[in-house]
Amino acid sequence: MTPVEEKRTRLSPQARRRQLVTLGVEMLSGRSIDTVSVEELAEKAGVSRGLIFHYFGSKQGYLLAVVRHLSEEMIAFTDPDPSLPPLEQLSASLAAYLDYVTENRDGYVSLLRGSTSNDPEMRMVFEHTRGVLVQRVLERVPLIGVDMTPRVELAARGWVAFVEETVISWLREPGVTRAELLALLNWALPAVAMRPEQALALLASSDT
Repeated sequence: MTPVEEKRTRLSPQARRRQLVTLGVEMLSGRSIDTVSVEELAEKAGVSRGLIFHYFGSKQGYLLAVVRHLSEEMIAFTDPDPSLPPLEQLSASLAAYLDYVTENRDGYVSLLRGSTSNDPEMRMVFEHTRGVLVQRVLERVPLIGVDMTPRVELAARGWVAFVEETVISWLREPGVTRAELLALLNWALPAVAMRPEQALALLASSDT
């Protein structure tokens, strides 16, 4: 059902809320989260401004719902394939991550930059998203023959932050190809988490 058709149909509260969040995600496809207008959203959805506040409490509550949706969608889209070897799971998940943020760059940046908001709930969404990505790495580290140590855990958390910032920079100014970017990100994890000789041996084995 298209948004226009939905406007002409009486929707359940759950369906209406879902429609409003979906429209918000679409509006983020070409703008920053700060420019999303409740008035424009109400017009597109064919509802009153008051109804949006009824469902979400405030504009910030609405934006929080949109960012939560983006987080859940990105986490699901990048879920590793358990049928692949552990290192390939991480590589494929990273490629999916890059594909997702390329298609949803403004929403993705809004999700990350939500951590700078004064809203503690927005920060919690950001921290949850990063936590899921970190946990995926930590669950697979022992499977590739690396002992879990505080150093490795710290390196994994730092690597996820490195990926986020590197991808944002690449989206703004893609000075390298997608393949070169993925190679950089894939090399960075063993480079920071393992001793040099271990990292080289692991990466060499993955190329054979």
